[in-house]
Amino acid sequence: MAAAAHTPSAVLGRYAALGQTLGMILMIFGLSILLPLAVSHFLDDGAQLAYDEALVVTFGAGAALWLISRGREAELQIRDGFLLVALVWTVLPAFATVPLLLYLPNLSFTDAYFEAVSGLTTSGATTLSDLDRLPPSINLWRTQLVWMGGMGVVVLAVAILPLLGAGGAQVFKAETPGPMKDTKLTPRITETAKGLWVIYFFLTVACILAFGFAGMTWLDALIHAFSTMGLGGFSSHDASFGFWDSPLIEAVTIVFMLIASVNFATHFVAWRRRSPVAYARDPEARMVMLAMLGSAAMIAVYLWYVDFYPSFWTSLRFAAFNVVSIASTTGFATTDFNAWPAFAPLWMLYLSCFATSSGSTGGGMKMIRALVLLKQSVREFTRILHPRAEVPLKVGGQRVEPNLIFGVLAFMLVYGLTIVGMSLAMTATGLDFVTAFSAVVACINNMGPGLNKVGPATTYAVLSDFQTWLLIAAMLLGRLELFTLLVVFTPAFWRK
Repeated sequence: MAAAAHTPSAVLGRYAALGQTLGMILMIFGLSILLPLAVSHFLDDGAQLAYDEALVVTFGAGAALWLISRGREAELQIRDGFLLVALVWTVLPAFATVPLLLYLPNLSFTDAYFEAVSGLTTSGATTLSDLDRLPPSINLWRTQLVWMGGMGVVVLAVAILPLLGAGGAQVFKAETPGPMKDTKLTPRITETAKGLWVIYFFLTVACILAFGFAGMTWLDALIHAFSTMGLGGFSSHDASFGFWDSPLIEAVTIVFMLIASVNFATHFVAWRRRSPVAYARDPEARMVMLAMLGSAAMIAVYLWYVDFYPSFWTSLRFAAFNVVSIASTTGFATTDFNAWPAFAPLWMLYLSCFATSSGSTGGGMKMIRALVLLKQSVREFTRILHPRAEVPLKVGGQRVEPNLIFGVLAFMLVYGLTIVGMSLAMTATGLDFVTAFSAVVACINNMGPGLNKVGPATTYAVLSDFQTWLLIAAMLLGRLELFTLLVVFTPAFWRK
């Protein structure tokens, strides 16, 4: 009996639903290559063959997996959901490397996989240089990965995690702001996902139009709208947004980075009700705006005070763009902020840990967890002074249950231990502490550029293969919010 349970037929039957789903996702991912392929043919940029082969390989692999699993009736179980999420975010980047490896034969698989993971996790950290000389379709493919990964994150947080039971529904409830718990978006998950995609798509179109009218070419507008709405930070220029040196383009980018930093479920409710009241009722949205805009003003005053820039308005221009970019975990730059006085880039690195909303395309631990931690700290002070007092913890007027508080505390413990452990491992390889620590924080927060050797004026190509793979793990852990990925590696997950 036990032996029969481990036969190839039994294993295929057990994971049939998982295989079918993963196969379908791979086929859809393969079809997404049609956009850069069409652009490559239209512009005749020399990368057509790479996309032709990538399309065949990716779609063919998905079709084969779907056919092998087809005909074996099974339903996705809770564990299958976790395993599917882990596989999607690790397997898709491997196929995303194919166009890069075929067109750039000197690019190692490690660097190509880092680039693909960075795109799909919306990190924006890059190992590539001479971006201005790359075929436009290659830059489009990189940023298209960011765009697809960005919406994938939103759907994961709002539509998929609630299906995963313990560890999924609790996360959803803990991260969803008060108004969303009442509205429940739509009765069915598929309708929810569709609604979020519609919002995401039309906001992206608006961003493309805004960039185009602000002075970008339409191809650059498409490329950078993908990166902006995905909060990914990939660009088609080595100088990033410094390439244009345009206050208008920078202002447009700031607006859309702020929009993408807000929970897309809140956007959905505001759109469905045709009212901005949803934003006022979202405690995360208010604190996100306060953290980003308040910090931008503070850094501007600081840079002006230390005479780094000749005028306050110049300081405000550079501070506003770069602070919002890093705090929102986008990773664009208009200047090498690594050269600013140490306080400013360190504060920006700190902001990237929490200054985006849950259900947004941003990274980090999310503002809702920071609010819970802050309120729990205040609550403990009150309980010390008044031991017998009943002090409920509320966020957005709604009570947070103790089990959710414990969940947030557990997340923060693992989050902190992961940063410390990976930073120590990076320094053990010979990196200086600032580079090691900032690289880990940047990758686990899916923010992109770090400091020192991995600052905005450089790339991650300076790292060794071991260091690169360690940061790949950091990006995946950060994007899947630690527990979703780590649970797959626990012995209990694989017990029958």
